[in-house]
Amino acid sequence: MLEVNFNPFPELHTERLLLRKLALSDKEDIFEIRSNAEVMKYMMRPVAKTVDDAALHIENVLKNMEGNNGIDWGIVEKKSNKLIGTIAFWRIVKEYYRAEIGYVLNENWHHKAIMHEAFSAVIPYAFKTLKFHSIEANIDPLNTASAKLLEKNKFRKEAHYRENLFFEGAFLDSIIYSLVKSIDYN
Repeated sequence: MLEVNFNPFPELHTERLLLRKLALSDKEDIFEIRSNAEVMKYMMRPVAKTVDDAALHIENVLKNMEGNNGIDWGIVEKKSNKLIGTIAFWRIVKEYYRAEIGYVLNENWHHKAIMHEAFSAVIPYAFKTLKFHSIEANIDPLNTASAKLLEKNKFRKEAHYRENLFFEGAFLDSIIYSLVKSIDYN
C-alpha cells in the first residue's frame, strides 16, 4: 500500500509560482476566491459567505493533511506574493496508488497559464515522489476550460456519468479524466 507523509510540507517552485502550505492567515485570499460565484460555479461546493467560511475550509484542509489523506498547496504568485489559488490531491486512495486532483484560481489570474504551470510542478511530484500510479479529475461537463487544461496535461477522458452527483437540489453530470503514469506520463 502507498505510504505518504506531508511533514515536512513539500514546497514546490516554478518560474512564476510558489506552491506552499496554506495557513489561517490566507483566509482573506481564500475568501476572495471561494466567494466568487463565477469561480465556484463548477465546483459543487458552497460559495463562501464569510471570511469564517474560508478559515473553516483552511482548517479542514490542514486536518486532512495531518492525517496524510490529502495535500493542498496555496498557489502564490512570486512577483506579487499574493495567494491566487489552490491545487490539491484531496482524495488519496492509498490501496490503489491513486488520487483526485482539484484546483481553483482567482478570476483575476484566469487565462494566464497559471494552472498549467502549477500542474507542471505537482504532477511530477505525484508520480516521482509520492509514487502515485494514476491521478483522477472529476469535472462538470460545462467546464470546458478545465477540460482543456486536463487534456493539455495529457489527461484522458474516461467517462461521462449522467446525473451521478446531487448538489443544491439538482442531479448533475460529471466527467472523469485520468492520467496514468505508465501510459500517459513521460
